Parts: sequence; C-alpha cells; structure tokens
Amino acid sequence: MSEPDPLLVRRDGPIATVTMNRPERHNAFDETLIEALTAAFAELGEDPSVRAVVLAGAGASFSAGADVGWMRRAAEYGEEENRADARRLAAMLKTIDECPKPVVARVQGAALGGGTGLVAVCDIVIAGRRASFGTTEVRLGLAAAVISPFVLRAIGPRQARRLLLTGERIGAERALAIGLVHEVVEESELDAKVDAVLDQLLAGGPEAQAASKELIRIVLAMPQGGSLLTEATVGVIAARRASVEGKEGLRAFLEKRAPAWRARRGGGG
Repeated sequence: MSEPDPLLVRRDGPIATVTMNRPERHNAFDETLIEALTAAFAELGEDPSVRAVVLAGAGASFSAGADVGWMRRAAEYGEEENRADARRLAAMLKTIDECPKPVVARVQGAALGGGTGLVAVCDIVIAGRRASFGTTEVRLGLAAAVISPFVLRAIGPRQARRLLLTGERIGAERALAIGLVHEVVEESELDAKVDAVLDQLLAGGPEAQAASKELIRIVLAMPQGGSLLTEATVGVIAARRASVEGKEGLRAFLEKRAPAWRARRGGGG
C-alpha cells in the first residue's frame, strides 16, 4: 500500500488550506515534507485566485519539529551535506515568510523546534489552549540556527535568549504573552476563529496586503529615521494610491459600497 501524501492542499474559493499530513509522526519534518511545503507555498503565492492560505497539521499536533529518521540520516552527513540540508529548510521557511498572500497558522498540540519556526513565519497565528511551543534543539546539543531569525523577529531578542538557551516548552498563554501567537482559543473553537480571521483578511485589497508584507520587510531592513526609509515608505503609498486597486478602494469608501474585491468573494475572487 502506498504512503499517504505528506502534504494536502485544499481549495475553498479564495482560501487555500495546506495541511501537513503525517499525523502518526506528529507532522515532523523530513526532506519530503520540506520539499512539498516549499513547492506548495511557491505555487499558491503566484496564484491570483488565492486570497489567503491556512497552514495546519493533521492529527494531534501542528508539527513536532524534525523527524527522527531525518535526524538519524543527518547525523551521518558531513558538514557540506548538512549545509545543503539546512539550506533546504531555510528555503522553505523563507518561501512561507515571503508568500505574498496572508498566511494563517492553525495550531494545536505540539509546535516544537522547526514547528515553532513555522509558527514564526506565519502572519497570523491562532493556537489552541493546549498547544505547546519551544526551540528544543539545544537539548539535543544543537542550536535553533535556521529558525532563529524568524523567532527573534517574532518575540524579540530578550525572550529568544531564554527560549533558545533553555530549550523549555511553553504553553499557549505564555506564547501569547511574548508575541509568538496572536490569539488563544479552546481547541473546539479553532476553526471558527480561523474563519473569522479569514473574513477580516478578505475585506482587504489583495495587492495592498502583498504590498504591506513587503513594506514590513523594507522597514525592518533599513535604519530607522533615515532618508532612504522615508523614500521607500513614500514610494509604497504613492504606488498604492495610483493603482487600480487603490483607486477602487477609495471610490468604494466614498460611495459607501463594498470594493470590487470584496464583492467577488462569493465567486471565489
């Protein structure tokens, strides 16, 4: 009997749901799942019919990090092989992080190691009350190196120092307090809360949302208060005001009607 697909992609009108499908392994990463996630988000990011993407995990856990078999193979690699392996993981995280569509994480159970990294690259994170998080690599004599830029950006260096050094697990409420997740709900309410967030996202202009994600990267990469930063932000708003979508949004506001992108929701646009 053939192995089930490690990744499932489902379309529901303008929403795509990407589900890691290794529940018996708590959706732990291996080479195949990493490659599948990279390809799925690259494709969805280019699909004009997709307005938002939900990242989920099948079964009891969101993702428990690295697969034991994958780690066993990596233990036999030399340094160059490990570099190539780590680059593939980095490319996956970068692809999700830079997806021009809003990405919402639906998190239940364990989100450990690379699973915490996945959480950190999503735009909005909704967690079940019993979810747990942690950069546990240090307890294996490793470092959470590849996920560290995204974790630091999400929670700041002060909180990251503790988590990266102790490798401790934290619960959903603690993850909420330090900024790793945005909302915590009962597990029975996860789907309803994710749907509510998606409704909010569908109210925004898709081009404006892509521009906003790029704007965040620009602002974070530039020195604060400099003339280059000012020109970059001025350029973004000028381009948005001159765009077809921007003009439609302003007209809709003034005419007290829904903008065209909102009106097309029922038709999958």
